[in-house]
Amino acid sequence: MDQGNWTAVTEFLLLSLSEHAQIRSLLFVMFFMMYLINLLCNGIMILLIGSDPQLHTPMYFFLGNLSFMDMCFSSITVPKMLTNLLSENKIISFGGCITQLFFFIFFLGAECMLLSIMAYDRFIAICDPLHYITIMNRWVCLGMTAALWAISCLNATLHALLISHLTFCHSNNIHHFFCDLTPLLKPSCVDTSVNELVIFTEGSLLVLVPFLVILISYVRIISTILKIQSTNGRHRAFSTCSSHLTVVTLFYGTLMFMYLKPPSNYSLEKDRIASVVYNVLSPMLNPFIYSLRNKDVKRALDRNVCKRATEFLILVATKSRPELPLETGDLFFSAF
Repeated sequence: MDQGNWTAVTEFLLLSLSEHAQIRSLLFVMFFMMYLINLLCNGIMILLIGSDPQLHTPMYFFLGNLSFMDMCFSSITVPKMLTNLLSENKIISFGGCITQLFFFIFFLGAECMLLSIMAYDRFIAICDPLHYITIMNRWVCLGMTAALWAISCLNATLHALLISHLTFCHSNNIHHFFCDLTPLLKPSCVDTSVNELVIFTEGSLLVLVPFLVILISYVRIISTILKIQSTNGRHRAFSTCSSHLTVVTLFYGTLMFMYLKPPSNYSLEKDRIASVVYNVLSPMLNPFIYSLRNKDVKRALDRNVCKRATEFLILVATKSRPELPLETGDLFFSAF
């Protein structure tokens, strides 16, 4: 193609999830509620883990990181998607698109590695409990977390730079509701074989290597659990990792469907459904999966709710009856 006919693309047009106004309104309400639940529940998990000393353990440290990632992950794509569902102007600038792509890949890669670290943590806790505190000490946890953030940043930077150097001339339409790797290759008018190779190789490494760590960890975990004599002991051991296994299945199932396939097999409808799952549904469900199936989290929530309620009642009573001495008020509340 003659380079003189190329026009520099300064903005992209994102595709809406539906062309029908009524369906878009319904989707807006549904996704908006799911997004609010995501922010609220993951925010509560972070505050709960940070404020309760009994949850200051490696497992809950990683769980707090997961909640933070889920909040950020959805916030990268969902607000723009919600805006586009209500607006006819679905334009995103070139710089905005590259920025969205960078942070999307950044948090996607970080969550992949975090889930593998959480699987390793459960492996040590169940298979080598006597050395758990020594192996999973504070500095090891901080070091692994810093490493996953650094690797994710480098990976996201590589993909963002490769995409930003492409020339777009066929169209500025992106057949997706956010700036993702494969849809961005479609409107390019230059050879994208390098991008496709990096997507497949880097994607395979960043998805498959953590997945192998998870797989090996759970093979060892299950073999150890099966050796436990008592039924109650087996149930208690498995319950400590069942929540994580559920999250891994939901997250990795959609992720492998999306990225571990040649770009020629790209299917718009199927990929949009999968994208909604790991952008909206999975981050919202994660805190429920961990809180509903975790006695420590439920007990910590009960303790904090009771504590806040008591503090509120004391504050109200103190303000409403200022004539009572502090000692009298203390005796009054001690009666309960």
